[in-house]
Amino acid sequence: MKYNHSFSPADILLPKSDFESWATIACDQYTSEPEYWEKAKQAAGDKPSALNIILPEVYLSKDNSERINQINCNMQEYLDSNIFNEYSNALIYVVRTQPDGRERFGLVGKIDLECYDYRSGSNAEIRATEQTVLSRIPPRVEIRKDAPLELPHVMLLFDDVENTVFENCWHNQSKFQKVYDFDLMCGGGHIDGYLLDEETKRAILSQLETLKQKNNGFLFCVGDGNHSLATAKECYNQNPTEKSRYALAEIVNIHDNALDFEPIYRVVFGVDPEALLNDFVNTVGESNEKDGQLFTFVYGDKVSKRWMKPTSKLAVGTLQTFLDNYAQEHPEAEIDYIHGEESLGKLASRENTIGFLFGGMQKYELFDAVRADGSLPRKTFSMGHADDKRFYIEARKIK
Repeated sequence: MKYNHSFSPADILLPKSDFESWATIACDQYTSEPEYWEKAKQAAGDKPSALNIILPEVYLSKDNSERINQINCNMQEYLDSNIFNEYSNALIYVVRTQPDGRERFGLVGKIDLECYDYRSGSNAEIRATEQTVLSRIPPRVEIRKDAPLELPHVMLLFDDVENTVFENCWHNQSKFQKVYDFDLMCGGGHIDGYLLDEETKRAILSQLETLKQKNNGFLFCVGDGNHSLATAKECYNQNPTEKSRYALAEIVNIHDNALDFEPIYRVVFGVDPEALLNDFVNTVGESNEKDGQLFTFVYGDKVSKRWMKPTSKLAVGTLQTFLDNYAQEHPEAEIDYIHGEESLGKLASRENTIGFLFGGMQKYELFDAVRADGSLPRKTFSMGHADDKRFYIEARKIK
């Protein structure tokens, strides 16, 4: 049966064994901490691993051609050596136990890229939540355009206050075929995956159609992986085929009790911390607790808190506008986007480095904000801590 929305079952590949070494965290995590990725290599060992067919952003450089060629070779080798089981026309129900013990529920299938538009102000069914940085797309296109496989770290959010979409999954979970059940590497928690039966698939797809109608055609916000999804869209535009038209993704209810929105903090390397701090204060201006936005500046062993005049609705917008201008005038400054206060504190202790902490938006504000403003400043929020992020598990042939 055809449903009037962008989400549908897919032909999904899963490894036949060794899920613990296979599953790997999203490539855009731990971007300034190569030691994490060294631990991941040790955890994977010499077994087949998604780590060997992705390019962690910590390793991105001006010339990634050698790494990309090796990734494509590894993908083809995995296909030729028959390490996968293929589940045709499948939806996989995911129960993710986060490191804090809470369970998050999702569903893996494919989305129609013709229903997705990352441009700000779009009225598409699937919309970007944050500003898409166009310069980040070409290097990712180089990775995807010749790849025979895709692995998603994309998470799409839907706004289902009454939890109608996953209701049948909760009631019937014991009846589904379990396709994986294992601990995630490097402290990432635990994950179970279930193959949905036909009756449950129809019920979910029907509920999504009802939800789309209720929300006037706006069904999904991109929670994680917007640049990866934008890359898939660009590859489809360059080479429109039936396979390239779709992209694997996990959909999650924004009202899931285990889904937290947290700020993505900023760290700036290669600067005089106090000079940058003074420049920020002088440019933006200080305020009071009632009217201002609170920032905490971390550098070396120092911590400083200031209430600043808002230049944007969100604190991250006030900061990002300043940093964008600062980076243009100071090309030696290198900005990174950091998940978690502990990681920020460790990085900000380095010489010539400063970190910025600030409050974030609430998740219930997201859909209304995207409807009203089109998109938010880039890297506005993170869904949980770094270790809560989606791991690469499922794959799909795209050639």
